[in-house]
Amino acid sequence: MKAHLTRRYLFSASHRLHSDEMSAAENQSTYGKCNNPYGHGHNYTLQVTVSGQVDPSTGMVCNLVDLDDFMSREVLSRYDHENLNTLQEFARNVPTTENLCTQIYEIVQRGFRPAHLERVKLEETMMNSFEYKGETETATRSKEEPK
Repeated sequence: MKAHLTRRYLFSASHRLHSDEMSAAENQSTYGKCNNPYGHGHNYTLQVTVSGQVDPSTGMVCNLVDLDDFMSREVLSRYDHENLNTLQEFARNVPTTENLCTQIYEIVQRGFRPAHLERVKLEETMMNSFEYKGETETATRSKEEPK
């Protein structure tokens, strides 16, 4: 029997949405208040969904301790209380929630083996979230208010 498990994690990070490829006017027009030179922060809610066969001996898709340890070590320790603009993965990419979500997906996809990664969903605010299911899927953004 295949089942899905979704685990929720919380972390805080700051960023400034700004592209060196655009003029100051273009950045302001594109990113609005999120282009503030001093940046701004979010309390992110991250949901990671994995799937697999339910192990008959444990009754689980995967051990939550293994997933929590991996997420703490590889994702939360990397992004929690960080200025995303200072991180190597955002040296050439604007640290939008879309880009952060895909980065987290890649980390989990590469490193977590006990279950199959289905998706990563990242809530930036109560009104904005982004979900990524990998290259073969279309990424979708739920947006009801400006960032």
